[in-house]
Amino acid sequence: MKAIVYRNYGPPDVLQLEEIEKPIASDNEVLIKVRASSLNPYDWHFMRGTPYGIRIMAGLRHPKFTGLGADVAGQVESVGKNASRFKPGDEVFGSCRGSFAEYACAPESALAVKPANITFEQAAAVPIAALTALQGLRDKGHIQPGQQVIVNGASGGVGTFAVQIARSFGANVTGVCSTRNIELVRSIGAHQVIDYTLHDFTQGGSNRDQSYDLILDCIGNHSLSALKRVLNPRGICVGAGGTTDDWMIRPLTRALKAVAISSFGSRKLVGILAKISKEDLAILGDLMQSGKLTPVIDRTYKLSEVPEAIRYLEQGHARGKVVIA
Repeated sequence: MKAIVYRNYGPPDVLQLEEIEKPIASDNEVLIKVRASSLNPYDWHFMRGTPYGIRIMAGLRHPKFTGLGADVAGQVESVGKNASRFKPGDEVFGSCRGSFAEYACAPESALAVKPANITFEQAAAVPIAALTALQGLRDKGHIQPGQQVIVNGASGGVGTFAVQIARSFGANVTGVCSTRNIELVRSIGAHQVIDYTLHDFTQGGSNRDQSYDLILDCIGNHSLSALKRVLNPRGICVGAGGTTDDWMIRPLTRALKAVAISSFGSRKLVGILAKISKEDLAILGDLMQSGKLTPVIDRTYKLSEVPEAIRYLEQGHARGKVVIA
C-alpha cells in the first residue's frame, strides 16, 4: 500500500510517499480502508519533533513510528479477534495512527459510525478539532444555555466547530475572525462577529461594556490581563490553541503562569487537550446527522500532496479544515 512516511524530524520535505506493507489489525483493532483524513497542528508538531517534549513519546533522535496522520474516515476492511463493535464494510470515522495511507489500524474504542448524510471528507475533518471544541466548551468551560460565549479564531479548524457546538448548547455566540471570514462565521451560526482587524475583543470591540461567561481561545494572542478584562466574574477562559516555541505550547505556559500568580481570581483559565472518546464521537455524529454541525473544509489534497497541504496549514490562514482524500 502507499503511505506517507518520515524517518527524520524536520520540515514537510522529510515526508515521502512510499510503498509499504499493509498493516494487520491487532486483537482490539480494526483495519480501515482510508477514504479520507485531515490535518491538525498535531501532525506538524510530530513531523518537526517540536516542542521537544514530543520526542519523549515519539523518539529522541528519530521518530519511532514513521507514519503520520491521526484523523480518519473510511470503511472497515477487517477486525481483530476481540473487536466486536464493527464488521467489514461498516463506514466509520475517528482516530488512529498513520492515517495518511491507503490503510490504517485503529482501536475500535477510537471510532464511531459515520452518519450516512455526510461524506468521508467531512467525517475525516471532525475527530481532533471537533473533540477539542466539544470537550473545551462542555467539560472545561461548563457551557450553559443563554451564556455569552466568544470564540477567538472562529474561522479555523477548532473554531468553526466551536461556534456550531456552542450554538447547539443554546449559548449566545460571538466569533472573532478576519474581514474575509466574517460571512463564513455568520453562516455557521455566530450571533455576532468581531473583525479583529478593526476591533480588539479584549478592549470590548464596538461595545466596550461587553463581557463573556466563556472564552474559547483558539489563537493565544492576548495577555492574561486582557482576557480577564472581558471575562465575567466566575467566567472561564479555555485555551484551545496558539503558537509554540521549541520547548512548550504557549497556552500551557499561560495556564501555568495564571496558576502561579493567581491573576484570575474567581475566574478560571484552563487548557484543553482532546481525549479520543467513542461516546463523544457518537455525539458529534448525532449533531451532524441532525444538521446542527457541518464540517467546514477549506481545501482538499491528494495523498501524494500531504507535504504541500502541511505547508499550507502551517501558514495559519486555513478556513476550517484541510482534508486529504
